[in-house]
Amino acid sequence: MPAVPLTADVDPYVWKDPCSQVYVVDRPPAGMPPPPSEQGARGWVTALGGAPGGEMVIGVSLQGVGDETVVLKALHVRTVETSQPLPGNAYVMGVGCGGEARLQGHDVNLDAARPRPVPVAGYQGDRFLPASDFPYTVSRDDPQVLKITAHTSARHVRWYLELEWSSGGRSGTLRLDDRGRPFSTSAARGVPTYQFPPGAGGWGPFAAG
Repeated sequence: MPAVPLTADVDPYVWKDPCSQVYVVDRPPAGMPPPPSEQGARGWVTALGGAPGGEMVIGVSLQGVGDETVVLKALHVRTVETSQPLPGNAYVMGVGCGGEARLQGHDVNLDAARPRPVPVAGYQGDRFLPASDFPYTVSRDDPQVLKITAHTSARHVRWYLELEWSSGGRSGTLRLDDRGRPFSTSAARGVPTYQFPPGAGGWGPFAAG
């Protein structure tokens, strides 16, 4: 019997849409490569030493590995460190996407004294999805995908999530992070912001709309 009866695939580089995704990077626009695709975001951000700016979306795919159903009891936010916002510029990943997407899942205000996941409603295409909260269940044949949207407007926060589970008379916690490292989210308010318009040869000042 496995020590932890479920697997977790954590993706801290989910985009609501390209226009709402911002990364803070301490490089001038002339020294920046073009924006990546969503699938290439991890390598792009890591190579540049950047971090999500203002907001980040984390996708967590959970699945049981044994015969027992696993109850996901609660999700907790654990803050490792807070500091001043990271230096640098804000780089917007897309241009002209229309209205911002609303994801169903859990919202985390990292500026709160005790950040916690709050269930929020959202949309999948045109279909409204009501808010739902723990507990959830998963099994080998019935996986679950969580979407956590975390945001800060005041500081740089290093943090991770802790998932409480129980199954077959056992219980425990599972740490959810970025491949062994805390998540990193930095405020981007008031910093120079740039975009890479289609057909452009480089980054230019951000123009809303």
